[in-house]
Amino acid sequence: MGGRISSLVFQPPSKRSHINSTKYIILPTSKGNRIPAFYFDRSAHITVLVSHGNAEDLGMIYDQFFDFSRQLNVNVMAYEYSGYGRATGSPSESNCYADIDAAFKYLVEIKKVVPSRLVLLGRSIGSGPSCYLAERLALSGTPVGGVMLQSPVLSILRVVLPDLRWTWWGDMFPNVDRVKRMECPIFVIHGTRDEIVPFRHGQDLFLATPVQWRARPLWVEGGGHNDLEGRLRQEGTYFSCVLEFLREWCSGEGGGHRGLHGSVY
Repeated sequence: MGGRISSLVFQPPSKRSHINSTKYIILPTSKGNRIPAFYFDRSAHITVLVSHGNAEDLGMIYDQFFDFSRQLNVNVMAYEYSGYGRATGSPSESNCYADIDAAFKYLVEIKKVVPSRLVLLGRSIGSGPSCYLAERLALSGTPVGGVMLQSPVLSILRVVLPDLRWTWWGDMFPNVDRVKRMECPIFVIHGTRDEIVPFRHGQDLFLATPVQWRARPLWVEGGGHNDLEGRLRQEGTYFSCVLEFLREWCSGEGGGHRGLHGSVY
């Protein structure tokens, strides 16, 4: 899709968050942009690569994912999208893919992370680059250890055309097609009252996932688009649910498909 559509889809924060430059890495992308990223090293078995949501940047999620890394004892890397925060360039689907590729390259070449020990976490629009990378690596014979999709989209057009039955040419982030080829455990989290990305997107992504890769989904009763973590953290269930997925599916201790009907918290 062209720049006009991209300007409607991508919504960088109107005010960039403050960044302490000593805490960030600068990554070059294949599109010629330079994007900041941060990495929390716990010398852990699992590394989580975060693709954040729309209308936020790295400065807004830094403390949250420092806590995530500490609570779960996992390494965490998050990167910025081109045109967001302090990153150069303009937001677009292709730039998002180049951005996550740059982050993945850093993890593999500098941090020596192997794909089987990498878990991708995509929130909202971040589900797009996460599914892209998971599919790309699966098709190359090196699938990631798992994918967590929080408030994900089936595709961008399906947000505004809910009855669309197939992916049109030019649609952005066709996650519903990609989950069929990702060859890794997929954990979907979605609020039943999401006002931006309808709950049906999470449900249909779960159903589109091959049965052997379906981790038990988490449907958050009454949850909206931006309050899921707050609700679950208040109830003390957020980290326990993520930890359950990591232990059962991504640590090498689990296997086979588990309960497939979902949990409501």
